[in-house]
Amino acid sequence: MPQLDTSTWFITIMSMIMTLFIMFQLKISKHLYPSNPESKSTTTPKQLSPWEKKWTKIYSPLSLPQQ
Repeated sequence: MPQLDTSTWFITIMSMIMTLFIMFQLKISKHLYPSNPESKSTTTPKQLSPWEKKWTKIYSPLSLPQQ
């Protein structure tokens, strides 16, 4: 039974690792990142609704007088 020749394994594995590294670097470099994500404001000004300007009372059905 012939012996397995492993003399080229090192260069094959190293070239594969280098190729994967370069491919990932190229893929990552094409990705667009936001320039400054902290500059965006997420707060909105509060707008008063008509029902917030005056006092209202909510009656539950159980507290209404019996008919």
